[in-house]
Amino acid sequence: MLDKFITPVIKPLLTPVVMLMHKRGITADQLTVVGFLVGLLAVPLLAFEMWYGALVAIALNRILDGLDGALARYANQSSSAGGFLDITLDFLFYAAIPLGFILANPEQNAIAGSLLLATFIGTGSSFLAFAIAAEKFKLEKPQFKYKSFYYLNGLTEGTETIALFIAFCIWPQHFAVMASIFAIACGITIFTRIHGGYHTLKQQEVDANKAAENEPSSANSEVIND
Repeated sequence: MLDKFITPVIKPLLTPVVMLMHKRGITADQLTVVGFLVGLLAVPLLAFEMWYGALVAIALNRILDGLDGALARYANQSSSAGGFLDITLDFLFYAAIPLGFILANPEQNAIAGSLLLATFIGTGSSFLAFAIAAEKFKLEKPQFKYKSFYYLNGLTEGTETIALFIAFCIWPQHFAVMASIFAIACGITIFTRIHGGYHTLKQQEVDANKAAENEPSSANSEVIND
């Protein structure tokens, strides 16, 4: 929900760092992989209840995640392969953080953490499934034109998820409550994406069928006029 407002603010701040990295020969894909590995360090840190160490790993992951896309665009290296790598590792990272809290305190966090992971699957699958169909119909991306594929909006997006992870690390004793509330919000996102995505694609199919039906008649009228 907040991504479309936060992204334009952050992008200009990344430019000086991106220019320096480009001069050093660093590629966007390298940043994506390094950022993912740094993010995974949060899992053992969380498991051993080193909350602020995990918070640093999470923050670094998100900074590098912002830099990789900005670098790809600055260096004219944006690609479907890079976009695929980025979003895949992002979702793996998102799933890893609740797992770290479950490992830290299974008795207290297992149910809420599992519920959150289940809803993460729902938000991720609805997001990516719509992106595939949107590519087929060549749907425009008015809010995220710089992205490799269509970004379907929702109540819970990247900004909200990172804010949640930060809150987890600051108040780990309240993980179960916060995870449960966010899981409900994710459920709303899943419903709105499925409902909105289904009807959007249904309308696209109707429009495409109408266009296909009109093509032969247009061709015939041209022949008659000739």
